[in-house]
Parts: sequence; structure tokens; C-alpha cells
Amino acid sequence: MASAHQIETATGQRFEFGANWARFLSVLNDDRIALAVRSVQTLLQRDSLDGLRFLDVGSGSGLFSLAARKLGATVHSFDFDPQSVACTAELKRRYFEGDEGWTIQEGSVLNTEFLSSLGKFDAVYSWGVLHHTGQMWNAFENVCGLVEDNGQLAISIYNDQGAWSRRWRLIKKTYNAVPSWLRPAFFAAIMIPREARYLLLNTLKLRPGDYFRNISNYQKQSLRGMSYWYDLHDWIGGYPFEVAKPEEVFDFFRQRGFVLEKLTTVGGGSGCNEFAFRRC
Repeated sequence: MASAHQIETATGQRFEFGANWARFLSVLNDDRIALAVRSVQTLLQRDSLDGLRFLDVGSGSGLFSLAARKLGATVHSFDFDPQSVACTAELKRRYFEGDEGWTIQEGSVLNTEFLSSLGKFDAVYSWGVLHHTGQMWNAFENVCGLVEDNGQLAISIYNDQGAWSRRWRLIKKTYNAVPSWLRPAFFAAIMIPREARYLLLNTLKLRPGDYFRNISNYQKQSLRGMSYWYDLHDWIGGYPFEVAKPEEVFDFFRQRGFVLEKLTTVGGGSGCNEFAFRRC
């Protein structure tokens, strides 16, 4: 019997995030891992996670679960996508094989019965995940119950750009709806003009080399050790896709007893706003 994930991807309702993460692991190196470690430290405002229970909601490649384990946390990772679970397991095999301080499961943040079996954590981390569930506000509600008293919740959510966000949602939905053999052509039709525009803007500023430097330095500039190429596929294919204004996210969690400790916005542009809350 097909799983919910298999049905959603087969019918074009969901991007195969895990397949993209599996390809990303081929370029993972120590520099990227060090950047991921630093990003967790920066977002949680902690140099060490020693003695803390860390939950990675939607672990994706497993890179940030790995970062948390390297920082000393006891880590529990889960993801809805079986290939993402496999990626996380592969990173554990590479760097912490047989380690009892890192557990990995397949599960959904929308499944309250599953979540109730996990307990509560000192740090709940979900970067760029909850807006891809198809039920973002329900996912927000569900992660609240996973955070221990005085614990931290770190999330990032796509910024609401109004009409521009609605355009991107249509692009993402269409990409997943077309037959797989047409997706490379669709990708090229959207991304080549987009990239050409960025190159043209840099050329008009008499700095065409900046475009190529931005790509080659992307893993450092993103501050998370990510890959420009695989992020492009995520940007065009990442569906379901929801967005929120920073104040909407802030108000939602404030009303549920969370205090904002750190906020990094994209200044009204595209990308994700980062939030670090503490449960009172």
C-alpha cells in the first residue's frame, strides 16, 4: 500500500525534497558542516548544546541534526520524506555510527499522535520546513507542544511578498504537476531568464564578476553551508508552499506563551525570515 508521501509526490502535490537532499550529500564537506554548526550556534545564541535535547523537525539532509550532535546535544530527527530520513541516517553513519545520542524516525509534524510519543525538548529546530507541510498554521500549533518550559523554538518561514509569492506558488505547483520528463525544460524556462537578469544587473553596474563570485561563494554567503544548485531546485520545486509576514508569526507564538529572542528578516525580499523563541 502506497504511503501518503508516495501518493502526494506521484500526483504532483509534493516536491521530492529527499531526492534533492540525496544529491546534495555528494557535495557535503567539512567546510559546509562547520558553517552549519555556526548557523545553529548563531540562531540559538549558544556556543554549546551540551546536555540539551534537540529535536530536528523535518531533518532534510540531516546536516543540522549533525551540527546539533557535534555541539553536544542529544538529537532526535524526523522527516515526512523517506529519502530525507535516509539522508539523515547516512550522515549519522558517516559521522556518528552506532551513536545512541542520535535517533532518527520517519514521521509527520501534522500527526499529533506521533508527536505525542516524542515528549518535549530543550530546543526544537525547524528551518524552512513548516511552510512546506500544506498546513503551516497547524504545524505551528503542533510544534508548540514539543517545546519544554523555558525551551527554545527556532524556525524559518518564507516571507510573504504578496503577488510575488503567489506567482512563485503557481510556478512551484506547475513544476510538480507537469510530467517528470518535462521538468528540466520547465526549470530552464524559469531559471535561465532569472539568472540572466541577475547577470545583466551586475553587468550594468560594471561588476559582471560579482554574479559568478556570488555563486562560487554561496555556501559561505548563505551562512548555512548550502548549495546554490540544489537550492535552485528547491526554490522552483518546493511545494506545498506557504508564506507569512514576520508580525503574523510573532503574534501567533506570542499568544501561545513564547517570547521572541532573535529575529532576522529578509527586509521585505524573498527568502526566509528566521525566528528564535523561548517558551515562558
